[in-house]
Amino acid sequence: MNNERLYQVIVAPHISEKATLIAEANNQYTFKVSPDATKREIKLAVEQLFEVTVLRVNTVNIKGKTKRTARGFGKRNDIRKAYVTLAEGQEIELGGE
Repeated sequence: MNNERLYQVIVAPHISEKATLIAEANNQYTFKVSPDATKREIKLAVEQLFEVTVLRVNTVNIKGKTKRTARGFGKRNDIRKAYVTLAEGQEIELGGE
């Protein structure tokens, strides 16, 4: 996979309270990924970008909420998240931890 596609597949790390707890307990890391990315592409991208061994990739599609604004109704963007499980003893440094 070329470098250009690597950076298109992994959009950003998803940092939240739940993602932090999962990372500490299960050695899983959460990323926002491209809507058209496959599990195989996600695995290759994480392995090449962070130089780790990926055991499993689980994905979830999250529909954007409809919110009421002063001008009517609006909708947040849909996102796709990937939960990446790493091999025992490996970790990824995210955000200057």
